[in-house]
Amino acid sequence: MQRTLYDKIFDAHVVRTETDGRSLLYVDRHLIHEVTSPQAFESMRLAGRSVWRPEGQVAVADHNVPTKRQAGGIADQLSAIQIRTLEQNATQNHIIHIGMSDPRQGIVHVVAPELGMTLPGMTVVCGDSHTSTHGALGALAFGIGTSEIEHVLCAQTLIVRRSNTMRITVDGVLPSGCSAKDVALYIIGKIGAGGASGHTIEFAGPVVRNLTMEGRMTLCNMSIEAGARAGLVAVDQSTLDYCEGRQFAPKGQNWEVACIEWKDLCSDADARFDIEWSTDVSELVPQVTWGTSPDMVTGVDGNVPDPANALDESRRLSYERALGYMGLAPGTALQSIPLDKVFIGSCTNGRIEDLRVAARVLQEVGGKLAPNIRQALAVPGSTAVKREAEHEGLHEVFMAAGFEWRDSGCSMCLAMNADRLEAGERAASTSNRNFEGRQGAGGRTHLVSPAMAAAAALAGHFIDVRAVQTLGNL
Repeated sequence: MQRTLYDKIFDAHVVRTETDGRSLLYVDRHLIHEVTSPQAFESMRLAGRSVWRPEGQVAVADHNVPTKRQAGGIADQLSAIQIRTLEQNATQNHIIHIGMSDPRQGIVHVVAPELGMTLPGMTVVCGDSHTSTHGALGALAFGIGTSEIEHVLCAQTLIVRRSNTMRITVDGVLPSGCSAKDVALYIIGKIGAGGASGHTIEFAGPVVRNLTMEGRMTLCNMSIEAGARAGLVAVDQSTLDYCEGRQFAPKGQNWEVACIEWKDLCSDADARFDIEWSTDVSELVPQVTWGTSPDMVTGVDGNVPDPANALDESRRLSYERALGYMGLAPGTALQSIPLDKVFIGSCTNGRIEDLRVAARVLQEVGGKLAPNIRQALAVPGSTAVKREAEHEGLHEVFMAAGFEWRDSGCSMCLAMNADRLEAGERAASTSNRNFEGRQGAGGRTHLVSPAMAAAAALAGHFIDVRAVQTLGNL
C-alpha cells in the first residue's frame, strides 16, 4: 500500500503496537526547556529513575531569559530559579545544555534546526506545542506534556496513537508582499482553529516547494494553530542544502548515505490522506488577525466582521467576546486600528530572513516609529541569528528606525519574561498566538508577518505593505 510521509516516519519508529491501537514510538530527539521540564526531573528523582539516553536530549533556556542586558542576570526570582534548575538538571544528567551565556543560545525551535539537531526522518518531541516547527525538515515533531517528558527521559519512547492525515496543497504563485506567515494565517482562517484536529498536516504544492526552509518552518510552526498534531513538508533539495554542514548533521560518507535515505521522505504518488484540502493563493493579500484566535483573520484591506453575520450561534458569541476583549467595533477598517507596540521575533518569525525582510521594509518606507508607538522590539530567534544580523548591519536599520535591538529569546511572544503588553495595549506581533492575555494580562494582539509589523511600526497603524512598490516577493 502506498504510504504518506507521516506513515513512513511513524512506521520506522514503532517499537511495538498493542491490540488497542496504541504504539510505543521511539524518539530520536527530545528538546527540553525550563518551563515544562522541572516537574519531570523531580518525579524521576523521587522514583529513583535516571535518564536512559542523555545524548538524545538537548536542554535550551528560552522562555524566561531576559532579552535586555542578559549579562546582568534575571530580575524575576521565579524565572531565575527555572533557568538555574534547567542547568542543574542537565548537568546532573549529562545532557547538552545551552544556557544564557552559551553562544548557541536562543529559542529551542530556532536553535535545534540551525545546529542540525533536527534532521529529516527524525521523531522530535518537546514540552512545547510549537515543536511542529521542525516538521519543515521532514521530521515528525510534536509537543508533549509533563508526564510524557518524564517517559521520554526514562525510556526514549512515547505511547501514542497514530494520527489521521491531512494534505494541504497550496497552488498558484505567492504574490508580492505576502509570505509564509500570510499563507499560514489564511489557511487557518479558512479551515478554522480546529480544522485539522486529530490530524498531521502535510503541506504540499508549488507555493510550499518555492518557500525557503525558514518559510517552511513558519508554516509548520503555525500548523498547531489549526488544531493539528504536527505539520510536515517532504524532503527535497532545499532540505538537504539547509542541513548540509551543520554542527550535528552527518559528515563525509555518512552524509552521502543519509541523503540517499532522506530522498525517500515524501508521500508516495498514490498515497491516500484522510482529508485533502487545497487553495490557490495567487490573489492573497497580507493577513491581519482581529480577534482572540488565529482563525479570526482577514486581509489588511478588510474590516472587522459583524457578529450578526456569523454562520452560527457559537461563532456569533465567540466573535462578540473577541471584539469586546479587543475593544473593536464591527465594520472597523483594519488599517484604521492604532497600535501601541510592535514585536518582531518568536519561533515563528525570529529567523534571519524575517529580520532581513523587516529591515528592508523599514529602509523602503523610511523614517522613525510613529509617535503613538510606545515600544518596538526586534528580537533575534537565536544568538547565531543576532550575530548574522549584526554582521549584515540589520541592527543599525532597526535602531535607526527607533526599534530596540534585543538579545535572543522568546520575548514578547508570551508573558513569561519582562517583555510584555500592559492591560489595554495593542500590538502588531509576528508571533503565533493572539489569545486573551497571551502577551500580557489585558494585552491585545494582532498577528502579522514581519513585513507588515515593520510597516505598521512606522505608520502607527496597519498599512498594506504592498504599497511599498520596490519590495519584491517577501
